[in-house]
Amino acid sequence: MYRARKSERDRLREEIVELMQTYSVEAQQVGHAFAQRHRLHPTDLQALIAVMHAEGRGEPLTPGRLGEAIGLSSGATTAAIDRLERAGHLRRSRESTDRRLVHLRYGEPGMALAMEFFGPLGKRTDAMMAAFSDEDLDVVRRFLHGMNGALAAHRAEVLTAD
Repeated sequence: MYRARKSERDRLREEIVELMQTYSVEAQQVGHAFAQRHRLHPTDLQALIAVMHAEGRGEPLTPGRLGEAIGLSSGATTAAIDRLERAGHLRRSRESTDRRLVHLRYGEPGMALAMEFFGPLGKRTDAMMAAFSDEDLDVVRRFLHGMNGALAAHRAEVLTAD
């Protein structure tokens, strides 16, 4: 039976998808290694990453927004925050005149552990990115924004279907 050859675009698409899947698995394994080394639950690591990204954007998370971001119930979110706070990875901060409003901040001891563990990865990442022009990196950034949007939309659809 005659089988049509794949176009270059189809071949590239398949290779990109495979590379992204490999990247995802590698990133998860690195995250799990950090979590195991510091006796963190995988959910705790997701919480830390969400808090770190929100802080980096200048939009610290509240416990409720953290729960929404990582798909946890209120009780499970509180338990994760308590564990992370006890371990020094996270701190609760009241920065508003409304004392009921709590923001979550990355704790200094936790940040030091993260820098020690992930610092070498950051150097490897910087070295790899140095080989690309600003224009190339902008294309990659736009692509990843689009892919993250597609993945988030699919996740939301799947979760609402249950």
